[in-house]
Amino acid sequence: MTGRCWQPLVPFLSGPVVAVDLPGRGNRPADLASVTGNDYVDAVIDELVAADLHDVVLVGHSLAGITLPGVARRERARLRRLVFVSCAVPPAGESVNRILATLSPAAAEIVERLGADVLGADGTLSDALARPMFGNDLDDDQWAFVRTCMVPEPNGVLDGPTDVGLPADLPRTYVRLLQDASLTVATQDQMIANLGGAEVIDLDTGHMAMISQPAALAALLDAH
Repeated sequence: MTGRCWQPLVPFLSGPVVAVDLPGRGNRPADLASVTGNDYVDAVIDELVAADLHDVVLVGHSLAGITLPGVARRERARLRRLVFVSCAVPPAGESVNRILATLSPAAAEIVERLGADVLGADGTLSDALARPMFGNDLDDDQWAFVRTCMVPEPNGVLDGPTDVGLPADLPRTYVRLLQDASLTVATQDQMIANLGGAEVIDLDTGHMAMISQPAALAALLDAH
């Protein structure tokens, strides 16, 4: 997704908000063949440093579970809390693709059935995979908005090894999404265990909580 996917949430938040475009999307064009997870971390840190932000609640969604820890290790002093919204948090050294293939059998089954058709002509996930996984609780207008935010994901990010180690003194919250069809509750529980020491808050929504229930997610974030 581009940072635009956070637009429905922003009006409900009480404080200033920065929605980051990661490399290869939005205002950060890049060669997707060379983008890595470290580039994602660098992009977030660029935003923090350029605006000299402090006391930040850094919120990540889905794949951002591999980005937030890297930011925290390098810029701990700027952060108040990390919030992982249904994030993939692989064990140290594992890739996102490997862990999700193991823990998300429903997605794996659809990928196997679709074969080459898993991607559309623009390189993004086809609706046949993306909507049941990410839009199971969205209406047609909401899903149409999601499609405008979707971009191809670099293979170097999905296949690269991860490091989820966090500063011990940094508070972290995991928002568990109870209707999520891509990262099921059982999968999210494993991610929470991999993260370690997180406060867990449940939200009864699918994967795109910032679009399906922006007011509820905003209230949760404002409380932190």
